[in-house]
Amino acid sequence: MSKTNPGNFFEDFQVGQVIRHATPRTVTEGDRAVYGSLYPTRFAVPSSAAFAASVGLTGPDGSGHPVEDLIAFHIAFGKTVPDVSLNAVANLGYAECRFHRPVVPGDTLSTTSEVIGLKQNSNGRSGVVYVRSTATNQRGEVALDWARWVMVHKRDTSDAGAPAPETVLPELAPAVAAADLVVPAGLDFSSYDFEAAGEPHRFDDYVVGERIDHVDGVTLTESEHQQATRLWQNTAKVHFNKEARPDGRNLVYGGHIISMARALSFNGLANAQLIAAINAGAHTAPAFAGDTVYAWSEVLDRAEVDAPGVGALRLRLVATKGRDESMTLRGEDGKYAPGVLLDLDYWALVPR
Repeated sequence: MSKTNPGNFFEDFQVGQVIRHATPRTVTEGDRAVYGSLYPTRFAVPSSAAFAASVGLTGPDGSGHPVEDLIAFHIAFGKTVPDVSLNAVANLGYAECRFHRPVVPGDTLSTTSEVIGLKQNSNGRSGVVYVRSTATNQRGEVALDWARWVMVHKRDTSDAGAPAPETVLPELAPAVAAADLVVPAGLDFSSYDFEAAGEPHRFDDYVVGERIDHVDGVTLTESEHQQATRLWQNTAKVHFNKEARPDGRNLVYGGHIISMARALSFNGLANAQLIAAINAGAHTAPAFAGDTVYAWSEVLDRAEVDAPGVGALRLRLVATKGRDESMTLRGEDGKYAPGVLLDLDYWALVPR
């Protein structure tokens, strides 16, 4: 009997199946440092314990200084890969992701997933698996939860007629309602230091429909994107094994593009300090080492929240291969414009 794990194939999943993922992972200050070496992030809350304390998120000694929200997402996501997407063709999208509380060094995250949908592709060789995942800390408190869908190979890709699970498509909300956003306990932007944060723009300076070109670009490198997948213990073969893809190229982890675009968005959205929710997300095209990533954002909505000096902006974050000064999301045919890599819809908490 083999003692190695070949991962699950499409026909191994059943709707209602609950998977407890190995292994718990403790967040460290090293994660913060390496994240900063991978992405040009400069947001004040995760960068400065003193700034975080000034807005009510840590003690005066800097204890409990939150890390980037996406660090928690990457760690929790990575836990699901060996069971959900080890045999993936590609990760396709996200929905209904809520960040319930800031994650700090010393927190240990554990993740479970429930299969909520299945659909075989028309080629009969792969299918889409929908899961809802929940990450909890060492106290059993929910840190974040989300839904995602991933295309997974069938065990025998040469037999398109092999049996497949019955199709079940989950109903997923188009967006997290503003009333359902979780504001971290103690968050208070009423004495927010705009000079220290890097920009003067506040909640009322942004209007629905406004688009922001974040200007800067970063070229992806093989070593950095593979370092990122290893940091988050993401074992999907397509990211680091050239033999896993017919073209012999390593596919850049979609979360790497999310973090790169989020970091680039600092120029124009420096005060979008905390991600409260990810409403939807789609990796619209593959990215590879050598591609240069740029980003632009669109303001989709604004909402008041129950915290001093805090508002919420619903933002579309678009990552592109090469800079698109026209900031075009879709062509006249309704398809994503050439060069669009990521379409991410999220809520961010900003000072009023």
